[in-house]
Amino acid sequence: MQFDAALAAQDALREAEAELGSDWDTAVELEETFSSNAGATAREAYEGLLALAQCHPKAHSFQAFCIYITWQQVTEETIAHHFQTGMRLSEVYLGSADGKEKQDIDYVTELYESFRAGLGLEEEDEIQIEFRKDTPKGGD
Repeated sequence: MQFDAALAAQDALREAEAELGSDWDTAVELEETFSSNAGATAREAYEGLLALAQCHPKAHSFQAFCIYITWQQVTEETIAHHFQTGMRLSEVYLGSADGKEKQDIDYVTELYESFRAGLGLEEEDEIQIEFRKDTPKGGD
């Protein structure tokens, strides 16, 4: 991987403050619990963060944050469920580039490929091929 998902998660969370409004404090509390614990406690905080993300589908930085921490979950507990969650979150995120940072799109694309590879799905499917065709390049 060409970047550190934990550092990218920290940056994305900071950028998400304005997106989350009154839920910001909840997100910070859950993230602190997730980052400072392991096992069931961390998993519960992680699930809480994902649930919060569902309440804020247009919070692009927070969505990216959730994808980055899903990679952290994969490294902590390497099970198919986390790879599948990461793929699903990435596909939704990459479904539209509207209002998203290019760096986050690049990072999420890389993670998407890693989630797929972790499940043995290394060949591009039609969604991924179409996404690559539709993604603006350089000076487009």
